[in-house]
Amino acid sequence: MTTATNTTTQQHTARPGAAARPVRWAADAVAAMREGARLRLDYSARSLWSVDRMIEGIRRESAPYAAVETVLRGFGAYAGEVIVRQTGGEWWASGGDHWVRTPDGRLWDPIDEARRCYTGDGSLRLLCRDATRGAPRR
Repeated sequence: MTTATNTTTQQHTARPGAAARPVRWAADAVAAMREGARLRLDYSARSLWSVDRMIEGIRRESAPYAAVETVLRGFGAYAGEVIVRQTGGEWWASGGDHWVRTPDGRLWDPIDEARRCYTGDGSLRLLCRDATRGAPRR
């Protein structure tokens, strides 16, 4: 599974406010899980096991994508924040899309990975593992 984007073939510009929306989406997901599912998400890589399981449960219920799109965006943003905090990466944005750029220059799309999890073809836990491999622990 490779969701890193080659930065030499695409030009992206970092924006100071690029993190504002995904950080808010992640915080909303944390609050919703604490309130609704009584699940505490602590921005650790280990917590992504629980997020992957939550997405799997939603998928098994066969909820229409439109009904869960916002939840998946929040879970993806949460995974992105885990990667940012563990690697010292930063959020990048362009055209309404958001990515995490790790210090090694790779771009990761955790929001799209959450969508892929919903289709049974992704894992936020594995995305985080791949993105943090070789990165200094924070």
